[in-house]
Amino acid sequence: MQDTSYELLTIFHDGGFMMIPLVLCSLVALGVIIAKGYTLFVAHRDSKKLLKQIEELGAAGQIDEAIKVARETRGPVAAILLTGLRRVKEGGGTQDVSKAIATTGTIELDFLERGLTVLATIANVAPMLGFLGTVIGMIAAFAAIEEAGQVEPTLVAAGIKVALITTAAGLAIAIPVHIAYNYFVTRIDTLIADMEKGSEAVLDLIWQSQERRA
Repeated sequence: MQDTSYELLTIFHDGGFMMIPLVLCSLVALGVIIAKGYTLFVAHRDSKKLLKQIEELGAAGQIDEAIKVARETRGPVAAILLTGLRRVKEGGGTQDVSKAIATTGTIELDFLERGLTVLATIANVAPMLGFLGTVIGMIAAFAAIEEAGQVEPTLVAAGIKVALITTAAGLAIAIPVHIAYNYFVTRIDTLIADMEKGSEAVLDLIWQSQERRA
């Protein structure tokens, strides 16, 4: 464990000052990934439970109670259901309810996508920072040659080492961040589509129940 820590510190030191922004990028990306992953997990987990609860209340004709439950529950599916339930209570038709659900789903999509811009930015900037470190390392290598007046491996080794370390660090950060970004985008689109379909199905059952009672 100590040897590994020592090697990481050595790599960080040998990479030069460009390693500082690269490490900061990795920490910010890690925080966003953890937060976004947890948010999506909770949204998916609670949505099934809430849909079932609203369906039971709606089938029993307890629309006001269903609205209360949706209002007191946080999350995108609750917001979608709350909008739809209010339209049902107001006597809106299926088309009106579906339109309201789609509009709210678009708004909730914007909420779920918060933080993805940060990941996209880091995925694009990290390699650039690595390449900037590469340029700085090569400048240092040529400066050493110019000062010595001759080419020797030991003179350019330090500059080339900086160039390689920063390039590798930038790519090592950008690749997993880019994968995480694409996964979250796909997951969010799927989640919103599933929530809209599930909400429409539940609200349609409630609306039909209300029509039969009327």
